Amino acid sequence: MLKRLMSDTVLYGMSTVLARLINYTLVRIHTGVAAPDGYGIISIFYAYMILFNALYTYGMETSFFRFATKASKEEQERVFNNIMTSLMLTSVFFSSLLYFNAEAIGLWMGYDNSALYVQWFAMLLTVDTLLVLPFAKLRIEQKALRFATLKVTEVIITVGLNIFFLILCRDIHEGKYLQEWKSVVDLIYDPSLGIGYAFLANLLAKVLIFITFFKQFITWRPQLDWKRLQQYYRYGFPLILIGVAFFVNEASDKILLEKWLPEGFYEQGDSTYAMGVYAACYKLSIFITLGVTAYKYAAEPFFYAQAGQKDSPRLFARVMKYFVIFLMMMVVGVVANLDWLAGLLIGKEEYLVGLSVVPILLMANVFLGVYYNLSVWFKVTDRTKFGAFLSLGGAMITVLGNYFLIPILGYHGSAIATLACYGSMMIASYWFGQKYYPVPYQVGNALLYVFSGVLVAYVVFNLEIMHFWTSFFVKNSILMAFVLLILFLERQELRKVVNK
Repeated sequence: MLKRLMSDTVLYGMSTVLARLINYTLVRIHTGVAAPDGYGIISIFYAYMILFNALYTYGMETSFFRFATKASKEEQERVFNNIMTSLMLTSVFFSSLLYFNAEAIGLWMGYDNSALYVQWFAMLLTVDTLLVLPFAKLRIEQKALRFATLKVTEVIITVGLNIFFLILCRDIHEGKYLQEWKSVVDLIYDPSLGIGYAFLANLLAKVLIFITFFKQFITWRPQLDWKRLQQYYRYGFPLILIGVAFFVNEASDKILLEKWLPEGFYEQGDSTYAMGVYAACYKLSIFITLGVTAYKYAAEPFFYAQAGQKDSPRLFARVMKYFVIFLMMMVVGVVANLDWLAGLLIGKEEYLVGLSVVPILLMANVFLGVYYNLSVWFKVTDRTKFGAFLSLGGAMITVLGNYFLIPILGYHGSAIATLACYGSMMIASYWFGQKYYPVPYQVGNALLYVFSGVLVAYVVFNLEIMHFWTSFFVKNSILMAFVLLILFLERQELRKVVNK
């Protein structure tokens, strides 16, 4: 079972890494065509999207895993039909409210063309919500290859459309080349929308992926069995609070930074500038999120399938051990290559002044990954309300941390608040989990790898070597020594896993 989890994680991981690396070209495109304040607008919209995704799905993806994982094929279809019908009705209702009130929302947001952006987002949210269950079904059916292919395809289409609208259409409209196409381009391109075409590109890519599930939607039979839905809602509704709290924890730092940063804190620009720099550097911490996301795709159905087994706590403990080791190797790897990764993925020098927040955010995402792993206890014991309480506690720490630290430390305060939030959630989840669903986690072993990884990353980050290739060789030599030491210490355990 552990070997299957590892192989699925590798497959999800390869596709996730590939998709994110391709998607990372968007950072370079967006920062290339927009100043930090313009890039900040995109960050604000996508920050709010995290909140709306939680409200639109209201925990039904996890409910689907809970009630469909061990069900018969016939019962699984009933679960799918009921939840999909519920999601269809609510998403259309929510998006209608957004779409027809876009002018008022746009005025409130205060950005140019924001009313149109809101309308595109309303449509995007509906399509995105309707894709949740088809993708979840692929994971339950262990169709990891199709899942991965579709995710990568979506990203390629999104990037391609961004290049088309933001670069190709712009340049043709401005008369730089291909003037014979200018009359056609002018029919579909409005230069006043500028960076807003990033939203339209995302929407069109989602629609194209939606079409690939055409057969599944044709065979879908709308059902509203209230007795069944009550079960799903009782399990899923507490997860709404988790999603809202995740928005506060993951995205509000960018919003609060813009609002609470004192005027004149940074000589280079105002709060929107600072938020753009922070958002761009935040993207570099996403490498840890790649590993966490890949693992989560494989592990969520795995945990539900294994929860009833007698030896599952020991299995979960072993999974956690290797998960922590993998994440800490990634932390050191990113820090060792931070200079050239930042230059490649962000590019503009004005964004690179915030690179010192990246190691803090990397560890914050490690804590978040461990928390996801620990959260198995409240999911398999149907105590999802505890997940809501833990997330709300983390959200309070995020808001208070930003409130007190931003005026003193600027965007470094936001990074530290994020670290404190996920660290506290991780510790609290472990404490409650050992009470309600004891798992023999190797805490001492995990702490050893975390502290040693942090120490190595600190040394590597603070090495100042002027020559690029010398720096690259020295830092990556330290990384390889760290990895080889771990492999040596864990050689017996790894041999057992490989030989099974």
